[in-house]
Amino acid sequence: MALDKLRELLQTKKNFVFIGEAGSGKTEVALSLAVHMTKLTDKSVHLFDMDQTKPNFRARDAARKLEQTGVKLHYHEQVLDAPVVATGVKEHLRNENAYVLLDVGGGNHGSHMIGQFHELLNLDNALVLYVLNPYRPWSGAAEDIRETMARVLGSARLRRITLLGNPNYGPETTLEDVLRGVEKLRALTEGVPLEFVTALEPLCDELQTRIPEPVIPIHLHTLPDWMLK
Repeated sequence: MALDKLRELLQTKKNFVFIGEAGSGKTEVALSLAVHMTKLTDKSVHLFDMDQTKPNFRARDAARKLEQTGVKLHYHEQVLDAPVVATGVKEHLRNENAYVLLDVGGGNHGSHMIGQFHELLNLDNALVLYVLNPYRPWSGAAEDIRETMARVLGSARLRRITLLGNPNYGPETTLEDVLRGVEKLRALTEGVPLEFVTALEPLCDELQTRIPEPVIPIHLHTLPDWMLK
């Protein structure tokens, strides 16, 4: 089953961080995993929108939809370019009765904001997911990925990462697009395995028969309904 690996992770991990370059799809992945978690656990699920680097396609834009799923969304209204962090991050990261997801802004500027929480995010109960999208210009070469990853991890003061492949570019993404993207990511990451691959929900069953990596279904929560038709 597509969510078996996520169910297994919830036995040992409670805090999840989503980092990577802008446009890699971190927010959609974080939103989808948060919704899946509400169905797999009785504990509360908290999503912190910590993206202060762009005005569009942020978790807070899906606030109304999230309320209906049971995910508790936390964010601070942004004033101009002030990097304001929502309150309660440390308290929830320490709360053993809550799952926490941090959706971090793209690049090293966004990741710098979570450096203050590095001691908690480097514990064994945290999983740092570095989202890679092969259909973005900064993922065109292995050197680009290494350089960006080093910058982001240095800014966030994080020690360990898990690679998550997100070979998607919108509602028109096909199964062949995903398969081609997975092959490209395997080559670009130079032997570092992809621990997960995400795909639009209708593609997941067929995709899981074609690749060994655990497939996690995603839904495009931040896109307006008219773009999904």
